[in-house]
Amino acid sequence: MQEKIDFVVLWVDGSDPKWLEEKNKYSDKKIDIDAEINRYRDMGTLKYWFRAVEKYTPWVNKIHFVTWGHLPQWLDTTNPKLNIVKHEDYIPEKYLPVFNANPIELNLHRIDDLAEHFVFFNDDMFILNKLEPEYFFNNGLPCDFWKENTFKTEDADDNFFDHIVLNDLFLVNKNFDKRKFVKDNFSKVFNLKYKKRNIRYLMLNRWNYFCGFDIPHTANAFLKSSFKAVWDKEYKMLDRTCQNKFRSVFDVNQWAVQWWQMLKGDFSVKSYDDFGKYFVLKNDNQDLFDYIRSDKSTVVCINDVNSDLDFEKISTELINVFEEKLPLKSSFEK
Repeated sequence: MQEKIDFVVLWVDGSDPKWLEEKNKYSDKKIDIDAEINRYRDMGTLKYWFRAVEKYTPWVNKIHFVTWGHLPQWLDTTNPKLNIVKHEDYIPEKYLPVFNANPIELNLHRIDDLAEHFVFFNDDMFILNKLEPEYFFNNGLPCDFWKENTFKTEDADDNFFDHIVLNDLFLVNKNFDKRKFVKDNFSKVFNLKYKKRNIRYLMLNRWNYFCGFDIPHTANAFLKSSFKAVWDKEYKMLDRTCQNKFRSVFDVNQWAVQWWQMLKGDFSVKSYDDFGKYFVLKNDNQDLFDYIRSDKSTVVCINDVNSDLDFEKISTELINVFEEKLPLKSSFEK
């Protein structure tokens, strides 16, 4: 029998004056690395996330909608599949209020009635075509692929994100023996589904520690017990992260849990090419629009990282493309 699979999606209304007021109480402009407007501005596409879920994955058990407290005016909160989750409902009080995505994500396992099998989405990740439960979970295990790669720094100077990735890498190297892992999970490290990537994995296997991992920006399948396991073993590191109201170079994030899950061997092998596609918004987004329209697309992540874009124009174009693909209101809309 197919296990229950929940979806968890995070959303913030960066224009909410009450949220902004509270955020600014705690924000030191000199160190607030989350201050850029593109971190919080809303593209107006959230309703299409719900339309896509209802159309393409009607089998989902429950949707946990995580929010600071604000809600879209169009959202029908009476939908029986919808669970509204405020930060205060599941994040320990000592960490609140929080504007750092990492504590918000690292505590997801504390959500009341969350299924053991769940898929985590940011609100910029959209399902684009019909997907079966086996796309995310197979034989009770999250679908994933062996991700080892060399650590690659971001292009931006003094990028705090690199520090977080290194902290994640330190955490898993501290807890897992690479030689034992490869021996116990040989068919998951070297697999025909990986194609030419097997050459890379073979070359990296000469090192006795994990050199780094790919970080695909897509919807990720998790076992709730994986979060509990990391908290039980590395409470101090996660607690330190959760005390940071804004992202910090001392943080770890949910990738540490994903890698932990992978290094436990708790995954079912899937091809890298099956996990969807990642796009960064730019002034010309025709390649993104073509992918959204495609009958072969699966999941897309649309990342807003450039604050200098003509955001109003791009948002309108994006909404038009989604409206073309998903014109019918979902039961999650009033």
